[in-house]
Amino acid sequence: MSLNVLNWLKDVKSRYVHPNKLAKIGVLGMNERNIAYISRYNPRRLYPLVDDKLQTKEIVLEAGVNAPDLIGTITEQHQVDDLLEIIKNTAGFCIKPAHGSGGKGILVVTGSDDFGYHKANGQILKLADLQRHVSNILAGLFSLGGRTDVAIVEALIQFDDCFNGYTFEGVPDTRVIVFKGFPVMAMMRLSTADSNGKANLHQGAVGVGLDIGNGSAVRAVQFDRPVMLHPDTGRNLLDLQVPHWDQLLHLSASCYEMSGLGYLGTDIVLDRTKGPMLLELNARPGLSIQVANGSGLLPRLKKVEALTNTKKMTIEQRIAFSKEHFSRRS
Repeated sequence: MSLNVLNWLKDVKSRYVHPNKLAKIGVLGMNERNIAYISRYNPRRLYPLVDDKLQTKEIVLEAGVNAPDLIGTITEQHQVDDLLEIIKNTAGFCIKPAHGSGGKGILVVTGSDDFGYHKANGQILKLADLQRHVSNILAGLFSLGGRTDVAIVEALIQFDDCFNGYTFEGVPDTRVIVFKGFPVMAMMRLSTADSNGKANLHQGAVGVGLDIGNGSAVRAVQFDRPVMLHPDTGRNLLDLQVPHWDQLLHLSASCYEMSGLGYLGTDIVLDRTKGPMLLELNARPGLSIQVANGSGLLPRLKKVEALTNTKKMTIEQRIAFSKEHFSRRS
């Protein structure tokens, strides 16, 4: 057997773990997540509220939750020419599909001048490029199932300077898993050159597990493997500390009442002037947050399930419980 094959086998063995071992450490699998938590705690009638980012935006604004401002929407191909009117007084903005997933179809413009519209990587686009992108969104190029879609134009998030060096050409966000109103696990997703500036772990972004008690880093991974330094900036990822942590947890926990979903993922960004802002809700949050934390979700979920009269608990009481029982210091 050749040396290359032996090295490949060694690599495979190092990356895959027997299901029995995963079960022993409380790792939640996809089937159990779907049957025991998503199907049980998320009424299907509520899915459109989170699958459609425009509907999410509407309930968020109605609830008075801090979120990026909605600049405008484009629903029909004949409205594409109206894009200039929508963005003309906006220094920076984001265009994204209402039914997109995994960061697909998101176009971020950081500023504009006589030369055109600037992206974070230095690329300059013309108005025609933006209009073509909107047209592709409407045609369903980025939507689930390829169905026709709606283009959403949002105000640009000015991410907090405290994250300088932790991310590459993108806005970092914090994913919090919320179960029955309790924040049970969190991670920060940091864009890289591999992920093309998107905070998507499957495309190569870095996931940093966060202590639910104080928002400090506990572990970092890229492509499901532990890392210590950001691959592009060299910044020590274990030095990361998310500010305004209590405010962030309160925002994520409040999404339980706002959405009616018992098991959900909240994606939150930190604006330098407006603080934590809700970016998206997810009724089927992924499981890679367990890899980033080096810890399974199941023990935490079962601890919440064992509680009685949780509906009588305030948001502050739920957060206090999570901090006491799910912090690395507990």
